[in-house]
This record gives sequence, C-alpha cells and structure tokens, in this order.
Amino acid sequence: MLSKRVTLFGLLKAAAILTILFSVLTSFDFAHRNIELFSHFRLQYLVASSVLLAAFAIFRSPVYMVPLLATVLLNASYVLPWYFGGTLVESDTTLKLLHANIFRGNDQYDRLLKLVETEQPDIIFLQEFSPEWLNATKPLLVGYPFSYVEPREDAFGIALFSRLTLDSVTHVDSPPFNYPTIVATLTLNGESITLISTHAMVPLGRFNYEARNEQLQSVTETARQATGAVILTGDFNTTVWARPYRELEERTGLRNTRRGFGILPTWPTFMPVAMIAIDHALVSRDIGVVETRTGPRIGSDHLPLIITVAL
Repeated sequence: MLSKRVTLFGLLKAAAILTILFSVLTSFDFAHRNIELFSHFRLQYLVASSVLLAAFAIFRSPVYMVPLLATVLLNASYVLPWYFGGTLVESDTTLKLLHANIFRGNDQYDRLLKLVETEQPDIIFLQEFSPEWLNATKPLLVGYPFSYVEPREDAFGIALFSRLTLDSVTHVDSPPFNYPTIVATLTLNGESITLISTHAMVPLGRFNYEARNEQLQSVTETARQATGAVILTGDFNTTVWARPYRELEERTGLRNTRRGFGILPTWPTFMPVAMIAIDHALVSRDIGVVETRTGPRIGSDHLPLIITVAL
C-alpha cells in the first residue's frame, strides 16, 4: 500500500512540475513560435492545476500547494475574464451569423444543411470550401440568394451565403500565399457594415508561422480601412492568448464575441480534452453581442460558431 502511495505521489509531483512549467513558460509566448503552440491550452492548464492543487491538499503538501495555488491564479487570470464583461446594445435589429470550418474532406453535407435549417442564420461563412461542397450547398441558394464562393482543392476555399442584400462582395488575395479573404458590405438601418472572413495558415514550422502572422496582419489592415461597423470571422489558427491574435484585437479595436460567453473551444473535435478555440468572430465596439455559442458536430474537425449580434 505504501509503495502505491509513493508511486501515485511521484506521478502527481511530475504532473505538478510540468503544469507549473508550461503555465509560466507560455506566458512568454512571444519569445518563440514553439512556445506559442503550447499557449493555446490555457484552459487545460487551469483545470489541471486546480485538480493537482486539490490532490496535494489531500496529501497536505504545502511545498506543492503554494506554487500550484499561484499557478491556478495565473491561469485563471487568462481564462476567467472571458466569462464576464459581455456588453449588449439594446436594439430591435439583430443579425444571426453562422461560421463553420466544414473540412474539405467532410462528405456529411446534410449535417450542415440541417444546421442551417435549424438555426436560420442571416449570414453563413464557410471555410475549407471545396468543389464538392460547392455542389452540396446549392440548396442553400433558395434561402440565401446572395452568395460569393471561392472553392479550392486545398484547405483554403471560402464561401459566404446571405439572405440579406449585399451592397458589394469580393475577395482579396491575402499574403503571402494569396489565400482568398472575403470582403462584403451591406446596409442595415441606414448603417454600413463590412463583413470579412478569412482562413489563416496552420503555424507549424517557421515558414508557416510567419505566413499565418502575415495573413492576420493583412486582414488587420483590411478591417482598419473598412468604413462603418465591421464583423470579422475566421479560422485564425490561433487562440486569444497568442501575441498575433492580441495584436489583431489591439490594432483593429474589434472585440471577440466570446467575451462574456466563455472560451468555447472549436477544434479538434476528435480530441475533446485538447480542444482549443481557434475559430473567431470579432465585431466593432458599437455592435452588441446577444449570444455566442458553438453548434453541434457537422462531420468536420471543427465545431461551428453561432453568433447573434445587435445593431
């Protein structure tokens, strides 16, 4: 019995050391791209440090309890603010948005169509939009006559479907790989709204890391140059705790619609314990957020985001 207790205690000590190390180290995500990769798991670090703190409290081990308590507080300072501070602008005019990375290899087309039928969004943003998905989404044109699609064989096809009249819609070739970023405008209550949707590169390796950042910087400039209110959605391939995301928020003045609704992880659905929030919707400060939530699985490795805003 004693040997089992010692083994368990040893495992707990190893887990505590790793949790403390990663929690502290990832606070300096700007130091290296590989550190940023581990900064995305802040919610997991909070859960792990809390569980370990409780375990060492049972063992009455202050040597580990004190640093673990500090680690819990550190992680909580990153995570908990996202569950508070949401703002709602009272308005009779609301806009419901659906953003989904549908995964180009996904052939469960009916699940997306059913989600659209259930949620009845006003505007739909789709990413990893392939030629196969172009064919599968033709039924959407009945209820969403205003659309713009850029299907691609790779993972960077993109599409927009709207039941509301669009004043303009096009795409810009985002550097460095010229992946399409959709830019559209519409008018509601006499106010102009710019819609932007993008899908950034997966930041594995220095070259792709820099490419992801360059694309997000380009999208930042697109949002800064827009007139009127802005709604920006996309698979940014980064979370809210990474420096490239923080810089985007700071430079655009947009705020994430998650604020007040929680972290809402979206990827990867095949590994629920490790899920992180890399799909985002950001809006201008004068746009209220009624609701932000994740939708059901649609056969993709991402969960969709469903957002209702007040104008």
